[in-house]
Amino acid sequence: MNNWISLRDDEYRRVWDKFYKDFSFKPSVYPKDWPTFTINVPYLTFELKKNYQDEEIDELEEICKISLRSCLEPNEYIYALDWQHESFYYSPFLQDTTPRISFYPDGDYYLFIKTDFSLGFLGHPWEHSFTIFGEELIGQFSRHKPQIIDGIIRRSG
Repeated sequence: MNNWISLRDDEYRRVWDKFYKDFSFKPSVYPKDWPTFTINVPYLTFELKKNYQDEEIDELEEICKISLRSCLEPNEYIYALDWQHESFYYSPFLQDTTPRISFYPDGDYYLFIKTDFSLGFLGHPWEHSFTIFGEELIGQFSRHKPQIIDGIIRRSG
């Protein structure tokens, strides 16, 4: 089985339209416009180190997958969205043969979202931030805090 399945054009538009609407997404490179997401469930936004080692990105990738696996059913796929680029259904349970999108936002908004939009990871490339939303996912991720995290920028409540 493939863990990266391309979204069809109609799915791509439907998912991105829902994300723009539900998260009041207003992409911007300007700090005065941040945050670019509005999140109406529990969330934490972490600052990411600007100077990091490759091993720290690898660690972030693995912790994100572990955290997702604990919140999903074994056959469940989520959305892996790359702003203004090809997007996918993604399974964190399957072997990553050719990773298509990273959890670390290294130039675009990279979003990993459960198909019911109840939890996920939102990467902001210009703020160098990483937002986790959904109480269960926050709890799982917090148990394994990766070294690339440089502090909390924002939190719900």
